[in-house]
Amino acid sequence: MTAEPTPTVAADGSGDVLRVEHISKRFGAVRALNDVNLHLVQGEVLGLLGDNGAGKSTLIKIMCGFQIPTAGRIVLEGQEITLKSVDHARSLGIDTVFQDLALINELTVYHNMFLNRERTRFSLLNNRSMRRTAKEQLERIGVDLPSVDAEVAKLSGGQRQAIAVARAVTSNAKVLLLDEPLAAMGAKEGAMILELVKDLKRQGQVSIIMIMHNYGQALEVCDRINLLQHGEITFDKLAKDTSVQELNDIVIEEYRRALAEREKSA
Repeated sequence: MTAEPTPTVAADGSGDVLRVEHISKRFGAVRALNDVNLHLVQGEVLGLLGDNGAGKSTLIKIMCGFQIPTAGRIVLEGQEITLKSVDHARSLGIDTVFQDLALINELTVYHNMFLNRERTRFSLLNNRSMRRTAKEQLERIGVDLPSVDAEVAKLSGGQRQAIAVARAVTSNAKVLLLDEPLAAMGAKEGAMILELVKDLKRQGQVSIIMIMHNYGQALEVCDRINLLQHGEITFDKLAKDTSVQELNDIVIEEYRRALAEREKSA
């Protein structure tokens, strides 16, 4: 099998589709993010790792327009943007799949694919058009489902996650933010989502940031790894240049420092 090329960025950052520069976020006296700098290369999959409370979700919420940063800026395809809402971010090409997926269980697959952007004809839902297009789009990006007529409630967690990802991709997203897409999934369903991300990477349709906890899975699917600790990016390496052992050693050292500080202050 031929190895997939790793996306590269020019020294001037011209290969970046998205950059966040000097992003900070305060909630009262609490600093959730501290001068975060992150960039996403066109066509790459970036793994954003970190312990609970490190600031990953806050950073994703800022990049998708859900929260406003206290300081810093966001640059999309070379242009500075000020995100006003999640819908505004989506209109610019930044789409997010949150853990709750925002799917309606009682609706069919194809109705969920067109949720809030339904097609109509003579003021009525054009179900035939939506059904045909949903089937074509799911097949195009390699999502295998029993039927687009199936109710989402009857599908597995992995299949529901795939629908949410497919909906974002087929809405012409340039940047896709995946918030813990493998959370609470078994090995089989997790492998299905990893394969979907690999297919998207091969097709080069969208650049992806994935919040993840499993280092092995992150190294398998991501081109580059960022580690967020205490609201700061402390690690940025190509996946091929690091290992589970190195990532574990960094986190273990963090725990040791925290324990030592606690014992000193006791």
